[in-house]
Amino acid sequence: MINEVLVYVGEALVLIGVFCDIAAAIGMLRFPNFYTRMHAATVGTIGGAVVPLIGVALMALGCDWLGPYRFFLAGASIVAGILIMLLAPVGTHVLAQAAHKAGLAPKKPLLFDHLEEEQRGEKK
Repeated sequence: MINEVLVYVGEALVLIGVFCDIAAAIGMLRFPNFYTRMHAATVGTIGGAVVPLIGVALMALGCDWLGPYRFFLAGASIVAGILIMLLAPVGTHVLAQAAHKAGLAPKKPLLFDHLEEEQRGEKK
């Protein structure tokens, strides 16, 4: 009984990941500038990779026919999900800050820029 519930919840999480990836792909095509597209890419990474990895871990725990390998598969999926959850936002932040500092990405429709003040040495 509990194994079936784990498999169904895992499948639901994988399905949620599919919708996050579709939303991220639409955002990458439709968003107006580099920074909002970075947001869509991060949503696709977290929602489209971490959530399905947790779903795979739950499905693996629910599959008795995997034997002892189900714990290895579930553990590897959870560790990969945690690493992605920690590293993807950091990488996105560093990439956005580098693009801003180099002036490569247009900042429109930006009204106020805190990073520009920090680069000039102005602080409140």
